[in-house]
Amino acid sequence: MKTSDFAYDLPEALIAQTPLGKRDDSRLLCLDRRTGAVAHRHFFDLPEYLRAGDCLVLNDSRVLPARLIGRRESGGAVEVVLLRDMGNHIWECLTRPGRKTGPGARIIFGGGELEAEVTASAEDGNKLLRFSCAGIFLEVLERLGKMPLPPYIKSALEDRERYQTVYSREPGSAAAPTAGLHFTEALLARIAEKGVRVCYLTLHIGLGTFRPVKSEALENHTMHAEFCAVPSETARIVSETKRGGGRVVAVGTTSCRTLESFAGRDGTLDAAEGWTDIFIYPGYSFRCVDALVTNFHLPESTLMMLVSAFAGRERVLAAYAEAVRARYRFFSFGDAMFIG
Repeated sequence: MKTSDFAYDLPEALIAQTPLGKRDDSRLLCLDRRTGAVAHRHFFDLPEYLRAGDCLVLNDSRVLPARLIGRRESGGAVEVVLLRDMGNHIWECLTRPGRKTGPGARIIFGGGELEAEVTASAEDGNKLLRFSCAGIFLEVLERLGKMPLPPYIKSALEDRERYQTVYSREPGSAAAPTAGLHFTEALLARIAEKGVRVCYLTLHIGLGTFRPVKSEALENHTMHAEFCAVPSETARIVSETKRGGGRVVAVGTTSCRTLESFAGRDGTLDAAEGWTDIFIYPGYSFRCVDALVTNFHLPESTLMMLVSAFAGRERVLAAYAEAVRARYRFFSFGDAMFIG
């Protein structure tokens, strides 16, 4: 298949710029992946599509305020976006302007509260920066950093918690697991009351997940590796669900990719952690995930390809065309799909 096989037309006016007032008021397009049938609901209706004996798997990664504005020691403004923690105070980052932040360049943030030195340049143009500060790094980052909103969002975010899920707890992502933004504590309680077990894993999202596929041939695209972890309690719940005939419902492509990275042939899991660069596109055989909650994704993106692998490219494109016709809100702050 080709990258262009996953293109679709989207009016710019349908790209959501701000979150709704209430998280679960978002619309929910429900797609039957066996028949292609579509139903128009709201996210607060999701419990109707879940059954006792299912499990719901959520990504509890928390978005870092990873966008920093500083100045080079030699003069000139620099924008830095933290992508992933490499250990020993070194982070892989995007820098702008990149050509003026070569190895040895020093960058100062917040009047000297935080400093960084560029230690190396990666092949893809990203930079490795070693950070230093007098206090605790994550606390300093909370004060100086801004949320790294996607470039298609032009409006300012008034409440940074609206770019976090209500269950986020493990700091480390450069972007939100946006399918989870629709959940409220009350909705999760309703789901649990129905006999659905709710469990958590972690995948720290790097911007590589959203990097454009530049090759027309899908097999030539390489995914950026991301750190993920499945705790023992989640592995137990998922494995018991598979053995008991329930469905594993992944919330978001990140949860889906983590489950599929670690699942055995029978779909069961052991506790595990590590790096994954799994690239799921049509032709992939799913081992663990039986249903998927997801947002609407950019044309020709790896996320669009994953959803097409799960439900079929023609059915997904038809559902997207219906969402455009019905004027759903798209992308990070937009509406959602349930595919089962």
